[in-house]
Amino acid sequence: MERPLDALSKAKGKIITVALKNNSVVKGKLDAFDIHINLVLSDAEETNGEKNKHSQLFIRGDMVVHLSMTN
Repeated sequence: MERPLDALSKAKGKIITVALKNNSVVKGKLDAFDIHINLVLSDAEETNGEKNKHSQLFIRGDMVVHLSMTN
């Protein structure tokens, strides 16, 4: 792995967990991303005190605090 975005490339199609600035946590399958860390997740579940499910969710990169890529 040479660049940070290489890690995201390896996670494409897998489940990731994203912590957001608004204290929400989103878990879903990574479908797409760009150099700004804008993310598209499918079958996503957002937790912010209550759980919300989304068939597809776009997350703007400037809202991302950190990502966790699980196997």
